[in-house]
Amino acid sequence: MAIILIGALLTIGGLVYMAVAALRRGQLSGGSVAVGSDQPKPNLAMTGPTLEPPRRGLRFLGLSQHWPGLLMMAIGIIMLLSVAIL
Repeated sequence: MAIILIGALLTIGGLVYMAVAALRRGQLSGGSVAVGSDQPKPNLAMTGPTLEPPRRGLRFLGLSQHWPGLLMMAIGIIMLLSVAIL
């Protein structure tokens, strides 16, 4: 039973590690724009600061940054499969 619990925790921990590492890599907003009471509210169709960082390619999903999380997930999956096979 302990092997199942450790394997599940390693798998979930690896997934959480990779998600946190991807979010931590870049700024998620282009800056804050204060909207005062005397200024009109921005239209949703207007271009302006977004939550998408500029020029962020797929490199932030690469293997070199996420190998600890992938290793944790692989060990967890191997542990879960070893119990299922026996």
